[in-house]
Amino acid sequence: MTKRQLLLGNEAFALGAIHAGMSGAYAYPGTPSTEILEFVQRDPIAKERGVHSHWSANEKTAVEEALGMSFAGRRAIAAMKHVGLNVAADPFVNSAMTGANGGLIVVAADDPSMHSSQNEQDSRFYGAFARIPVLEPADQQEAYDMAAYGFELSEKYATPVLLRLVTRLAHSRAAVATVGEPAPENPMSNPDKPARWVLMPANSRRRYPEVLDTYNALEDAASTRFTHLTDGPDHSIGIVASGIAWNYVMEAFGGECPYPVLKVAQYPIPQKLLRQLADSCKSVMVVEEGQPVIEESLRGIGTPDGFVRGRYTGELPRTGELSVESVRRAFGIAAAPVPATPEAVTPRPPALCQGCGHRDVFHALNDTLSGYESPKVFGDIGCYTLGYLAPFRAIDTVVDMGASITMAKGASDAGQHPAVAVIGDSTFTHSGMTGLLDAINENSNITVVISDNLTTAMTGGQDSQGTGKLRDICIGLGAAPEHVVEIDASPRKVAEMAEVFRREIDHDGLSVIIAARECLQTARRHNSSKTRRS
Repeated sequence: MTKRQLLLGNEAFALGAIHAGMSGAYAYPGTPSTEILEFVQRDPIAKERGVHSHWSANEKTAVEEALGMSFAGRRAIAAMKHVGLNVAADPFVNSAMTGANGGLIVVAADDPSMHSSQNEQDSRFYGAFARIPVLEPADQQEAYDMAAYGFELSEKYATPVLLRLVTRLAHSRAAVATVGEPAPENPMSNPDKPARWVLMPANSRRRYPEVLDTYNALEDAASTRFTHLTDGPDHSIGIVASGIAWNYVMEAFGGECPYPVLKVAQYPIPQKLLRQLADSCKSVMVVEEGQPVIEESLRGIGTPDGFVRGRYTGELPRTGELSVESVRRAFGIAAAPVPATPEAVTPRPPALCQGCGHRDVFHALNDTLSGYESPKVFGDIGCYTLGYLAPFRAIDTVVDMGASITMAKGASDAGQHPAVAVIGDSTFTHSGMTGLLDAINENSNITVVISDNLTTAMTGGQDSQGTGKLRDICIGLGAAPEHVVEIDASPRKVAEMAEVFRREIDHDGLSVIIAARECLQTARRHNSSKTRRS
């Protein structure tokens, strides 16, 4: 008996994985992927079964942990946002060589239009690069269904599977038909080819041809109920539409598309279907969310100029999210009327919460640095990134997780002083510790400020791996204890913080300042929870 539930795309995939017998879920929080693990952690079936669900230190460790569960024969997922896949690239790419034992799905949620990200990268490139199959659901129902399908595909071909979501699908809701009885979990089992899991050169050289053969077989396997070609009466244009973009095409044409449409949901794309479409049409329009992955591959198979159209040729926008309206414009369909935005609705730029401890850190830091000539502050990824904006204007760079410390070190190596790194507690344990070790080993003349709000605040208040341990971690790495200073990041302590900043900046060598104050939002939730219990 099926049941219908109203679910986010993230929730639909998570529930599908639970219903498909998943035993482990690992993730690092990052918009737009965060709700996947959050759903697993509160789902009653997952709780009853004891499904292991854990916020990992970073995306690399998440993939490695999930790979370990797969090695033991169980089904597992690792979830992250698209830039997290960069962090996880080492185990992800090498997992194509080890293969999978229990079903293994790596979920990457891409963020077209960069709603909360540094770039618009497209995770489908990673699938082709690693020779790992990619699934791309078009809607919440497919996100649910592809969980079970992905585990089956992974186990049938002994390969990890990458599932790509995008923001609009991950964060929108739809009714999803779910199974009545969840599948049992896999029993533990040993890999049937143990040598695959030891990536020494001799083993890898034998294994790589198998990976290539499997990838070729996966191309034929991509013609499924998810990827299919439908005909139309007008062959002047053929349409290739992938993932959520297929919905935009259907809506643009009111559900009655007059052109042949190849709906792509699995990669590598079956070339036979692509060739069949191309041979029967005068031109091809590629409609895909993200970068022109499919369009680029079609342009490389000897098609004449102007035959392949899409993002490259300007019919569709080169950057940002697609929409029904952008698809209508591409096909010359009259735009639907758009309601005017009321004058009362005004843009609200992002800002640090009132009462946030990061505010006081930046106030104290700005007061301190005003006394130096040409100070530079190297920022990082987190709520405190908003210190770049008015009224603080407190940081000069933000690149990637952990780069604050290493960039400050590099600038100091070049002669920059003061060189200050500002990093959050969760980001520090994610990617900052190794950079700090570099700075410790050279006693670099930098000041590292760990703005510790005791949580992973930017993504909703998930556990931070270093809570209560940051000083011990820094000293354990080798930082001089007398220059690892803990301070209270509260408004009444701004002058005291400024004095500590000044003293440690003037110290010739590495200093670490841990400015701690619990995130206002998580503190409210904790207090509310205590009140309910009492």
